[in-house]
Amino acid sequence: MAQAVLRGETRGYRNHPQLDRFRNHRAPLTAMSLYLSGICSEAMARGYHFDRSKFRIVRKHLTLPVTSGQLEYEWNHLMEKLRTRSPETFQMWRKTEFPEAHPLMEVYPGDVEPWERKHGIA
Repeated sequence: MAQAVLRGETRGYRNHPQLDRFRNHRAPLTAMSLYLSGICSEAMARGYHFDRSKFRIVRKHLTLPVTSGQLEYEWNHLMEKLRTRSPETFQMWRKTEFPEAHPLMEVYPGDVEPWERKHGIA
């Protein structure tokens, strides 16, 4: 879906704030493909099925900047969801203070992104 939005092929989700990090990249579709490739690799390592034909395989090295504050915010948001939706998974991850970022992402010091809608999460 995100690729279709970036290509201008859909009317829905065009203003989703999470897509700003890809739109602001000099090569948004390539960045999205690399992001999905990393998600696919992790999913397959965990025994999930992921259809690689849904995105193009890219052989470039790009980075996508992300602030440490944004990464921490997203991690805390995920943990709050897991606490109620999947307590077993929450217990597995609860002691992880700061997760490893996606291989595409280059983490630098900074706050939560201005486009983020905060949901009462520190």
